[in-house]
Amino acid sequence: MTNWLDKTLLEWQSYVNKEVKITADEKYEYQGWVITVDPVSARAVAYLGDPASVVLANFEEAQKTLVRVVMGHAIQNVEAINEADDIIKKRLSHIFSLYETSLHSSEDLETRKQSLKSWLEQNNIPVTVQGDSLSTLRVAGVLSIDPPYGPDNCTSTNEIILSRIQGLLQGYLTSQ
Repeated sequence: MTNWLDKTLLEWQSYVNKEVKITADEKYEYQGWVITVDPVSARAVAYLGDPASVVLANFEEAQKTLVRVVMGHAIQNVEAINEADDIIKKRLSHIFSLYETSLHSSEDLETRKQSLKSWLEQNNIPVTVQGDSLSTLRVAGVLSIDPPYGPDNCTSTNEIILSRIQGLLQGYLTSQ
């Protein structure tokens, strides 16, 4: 087992897409796939000495997913059990977008993607298409926009860029 308190931010991030067993407060154990390590609480380590919180997913029958947040201050040990295969990685990456994406046809999503890509390029914002299914827009190499291409579908470790692109995207969608 690994002492969570002794980990760095990069070491915490290495647990993403791994199945782990977490021991918390000496008596509780949680097991699941790590979706993310909370970057806000992880950044607080430098200032407050608090470790990062972990978001876990457990896939249950009938396509149900249980999501649990284990608060960083309660975590004592983390043990990696398994690496995620491609299927698990895809399920983890789409946990929060499955419902919303399923409301749109594949043609509608492609139209949205191409329209947004063109708009970003017209505004001199560097953008590429990436991912296994070429469905993710990558902005300036530091931000991803997944289907259905709204502000809530943006991800980045840079909160300033994330906030600015989300604001631009909200304005773009309002003008459509």
